[in-house]
Amino acid sequence: MPFRSLPPAPVGGNLPGIGKMLLAGVFFATMHLAIRHVANDGIHAFEIAFFRNLFGLLVVVPWIVRYGLGVLKTTRLDLHGIRAVVGTFSMLAGFYALAVAPLAQVTALGFSAPIFSTLLAIAFWGEKVGIRRWSAILFGFAGTLVTVKSGFSGGAIDLGLALAIFSAVGSGVGIILIKVSSRTDSAVTITAYMSLLMAPIGLFPALYVWTWPTWEQIAWLVFIGVSGNIGQILYTRSLHDGDTNVVMTFDYMRLIWIAGLAFLAYDQIPDRYTWAGGTMIFASAAYIAYRERFHRQIPKPPAA
Repeated sequence: MPFRSLPPAPVGGNLPGIGKMLLAGVFFATMHLAIRHVANDGIHAFEIAFFRNLFGLLVVVPWIVRYGLGVLKTTRLDLHGIRAVVGTFSMLAGFYALAVAPLAQVTALGFSAPIFSTLLAIAFWGEKVGIRRWSAILFGFAGTLVTVKSGFSGGAIDLGLALAIFSAVGSGVGIILIKVSSRTDSAVTITAYMSLLMAPIGLFPALYVWTWPTWEQIAWLVFIGVSGNIGQILYTRSLHDGDTNVVMTFDYMRLIWIAGLAFLAYDQIPDRYTWAGGTMIFASAAYIAYRERFHRQIPKPPAA
């Protein structure tokens, strides 16, 4: 049977999308915890990022075996290439932040990616944004400032949190590219190209900090790659299977997952600024997603 796309969304309201979003949050949270563990064990964040993409292909291989190379059929190889370059730098920054900064703060700042994607759409594509979305953008940036407040030292922002923000900007670019490529490509195709292209690009910075991992570390790196790609596919599918404004609300659980795991593993307790700022950022991103979906559903007037 030729591969075209993932099956259509099942019937059942928003429950399928909510379930996938909750599962995606679990996979992302455990992946972040594993990244911190392997980094503490002596593997550089750049090398971890390379193996994340390399072993992430293990999730895609079953689809290729079942459907053949049709999984890789695309008319937008250019978009996948651009996303791979931007995504590599974003992932390098994000993984380094996860290795050195409080996990909950990095996760909270990651919620700002949709805010940056909206700003980029305004700047480069002339997207029209009303007062409601502008208010949400400003509210989200205020949340970013609140989140990083405890990361200021001597008037300068902590390097790890600065890299987390840089990573969020890169993710914002990725969101725009995914929106465009998802018009013709499935979630599996998009994820497959992410790993196929980002792995060789990420190999170059990894070679400068290379340390041969032990078998135990390889097992953790496999877990990081597999859980990352499963989370990515579940996240993409959740937005397909449910209303964005409903499903996105449950993405906030990711902050709760990582806060609990970070406390159990490293005794990290998020301060009030992380919770308050993370809530503001998430509320802003969720509202922006809702307004974008609302505007897409408004029927255009017929041509005169």
